[in-house]
Amino acid sequence: MNTPYQDAQRVGQTAVRTTILDHAIELLVTEGPAALTMRRIATGIGASTKVLYTMFGGKEGLADALYREGFARLRRAQQRVPGRADDPLAHLNDLRDAYRAHALAEPAYYRVMFEQAVPGYRPSTDALNEAETAFDTSVAAVQACIDAGVFRPGDAYEISKLFWAAAHGAVSLEIAGHFPPDSAARRYDALLAAVGQTFLAAEQGQRQERRRAQGQGLA
Repeated sequence: MNTPYQDAQRVGQTAVRTTILDHAIELLVTEGPAALTMRRIATGIGASTKVLYTMFGGKEGLADALYREGFARLRRAQQRVPGRADDPLAHLNDLRDAYRAHALAEPAYYRVMFEQAVPGYRPSTDALNEAETAFDTSVAAVQACIDAGVFRPGDAYEISKLFWAAAHGAVSLEIAGHFPPDSAARRYDALLAAVGQTFLAAEQGQRQERRRAQGQGLA
């Protein structure tokens, strides 16, 4: 029977890297940061420690790779959301939902990205800049809302950051168990809708008020 490392080798270097990182994340979740050693990871996938040291340089490099991988996966999840040129607000809402769905599907990576799950690791400037690109799609979606007159004129980057802050706060509470499943989605939607209300153009805001009065909620 082949080892996970041997199977990944047959696919290519990218598969090898993914196999290593996924096993490292599994160790981190199941056994804690003390288990995150090159020897434990190498043994788990059937590789030599030399392979890991060559690829990542050491534990610091591995932690950095986990951090970058988390944001790369988030970026891909956002990019997979279909655009809606005729309804930019709906597209922004779809991105909002995709953010939560991805965080819940990848809670281990989420903790590495935002909760310092690897003690002592601090992302470098380059890593932080790379992480920033995960939100390019969100910034573009906010700008589309501004251009369409759905949102009043403003700085799309800063508005996107506020949406992210709200989304991150709600998702973090959900992952930590403070928002139970029967209320988490409702609270997430309510919080993001409240943030969105502050940026609506006057006409759009009046339309939303009429919809709310008619019991239709937010668009």
